[in-house]
Amino acid sequence: MADSRVFVIDRVVTKPGCAKTFIDAYLAEYAPGARTRGMTLCDILVSPPIWLEDQSNTVTITWTLPSPRAWWEMTWKGRPDPALGEWWSRIGELVAERSRSVATASDDVDGLSDV
Repeated sequence: MADSRVFVIDRVVTKPGCAKTFIDAYLAEYAPGARTRGMTLCDILVSPPIWLEDQSNTVTITWTLPSPRAWWEMTWKGRPDPALGEWWSRIGELVAERSRSVATASDDVDGLSDV
């Protein structure tokens, strides 16, 4: 299943009133490097679907990569890059918490697990 897409899902809980500012910074400053590492932006979802000023929003950003190999290549490029950690530190004032998960379609799991 070398051609099975891999999804990278970033979930960011923003500090109250910071969701739009976070998304603008993410698209302008983080996304270009992610694209260079081979990622394709799929969606940016905001929950609840309103810019909250006095509460947190949850921003879910979904990227795709064309294969597990492409995911590994992206990872090898990103992990040693100090600019990524520096960027997350710079925008820390906008973020209450964040997490990243990686997934694939359920139909592809068996083929990807056979290594």
